[in-house]
Amino acid sequence: THCISSAASDVYKRQIIGVMKIRKVALITGSSGFIGFHLARFLLSCDWKIIGLDGMTDYYDVNLKRARQKLLCENTNFYNYQGMVQDSKLLNEIYSNHKPNIIIHLAAQAGVRYSIENPISYVESNLIGTFHILEMARRYKPDHLLMASTSSVYGSNKDMPLHENQKCDTPMSFYAATKKSNEAMAHSYSHLYDFPITMFRFFTVYGPWGRPDMALFKFTKNILSDKPIDVYNKGNMIRDFTYVGDLVKAITLLVPKIPLKTNKRKDNIKNDSISDVAPFRIVNIGNSHPINLFDYIKELERVLGKEAKKNFLGMQDGDIHKTHSNIDLLEALTGFRPKTTLHEGMSEFVKWYKSYY
Repeated sequence: THCISSAASDVYKRQIIGVMKIRKVALITGSSGFIGFHLARFLLSCDWKIIGLDGMTDYYDVNLKRARQKLLCENTNFYNYQGMVQDSKLLNEIYSNHKPNIIIHLAAQAGVRYSIENPISYVESNLIGTFHILEMARRYKPDHLLMASTSSVYGSNKDMPLHENQKCDTPMSFYAATKKSNEAMAHSYSHLYDFPITMFRFFTVYGPWGRPDMALFKFTKNILSDKPIDVYNKGNMIRDFTYVGDLVKAITLLVPKIPLKTNKRKDNIKNDSISDVAPFRIVNIGNSHPINLFDYIKELERVLGKEAKKNFLGMQDGDIHKTHSNIDLLEALTGFRPKTTLHEGMSEFVKWYKSYY
């Protein structure tokens, strides 16, 4: 039951419903994934019709995905499809049955380190799968296509905080390279076929129902089991940790912020990332308060009331030393800046983890 705190969600439900003048029928790919589940569940609570598509791959515990999916299926406005985004026949069937006017493409092969071990899965899911979503959008012209990218695309950039107009030509992992490719693919389709696309660059998302391959999940599991945690680069890492409830709010508020064609634009937003030749925009979604890994672990120890045994290791291949998001564009477009503190977010995660496991 742990999703977004009800008090906070009620306030912005009213805010969101007030600005939603478009049809509220959305296809969410990756709907049984961590972010897709939270987003689908929140939009369902706002009386949306949600078509969920998920491949239920075994990259991590499928039972966790099934548990998320089961909760979504309790809502009669949720329509569940199991399959891969590479399946163009299935995508056409979904459109024929439901005619979604909003597409939120979150399905992807995630993980920096796994992209070193199994790069072909990133080609199939992130490149070929995204191609089929773009083809679907070209064919049916949704009101708005929104797609997930990642802060990993900033690669070796050291000019902090990271902003959307920086060059992203030095990816440090194949995962980041496929996501940067997704951005380029999406821009070309938006330009050629004249439909609006917003890309999100997510910054280290955490919270209840999170992915078992993420640091918070691994740390919590090992600390509670009296096992050591692996601390990479001897703890000299800085991350912009973003609570999933804040992320969901940001995505939802961006749904009606449709990038306009060049000849229809009136507003001039400072440092906007909108394309000169397409209805295409990139938006960072982060917390904009980077935290040192040591401080992150200390906060988790406080929440758990238990000290971690630490196994200090070197830097992993493909990792980035620091992320720090500039979210001025997000605020300019939506009036929103994430405010969930690390203590609040971690407490919600631990509460969920203990109740689930």
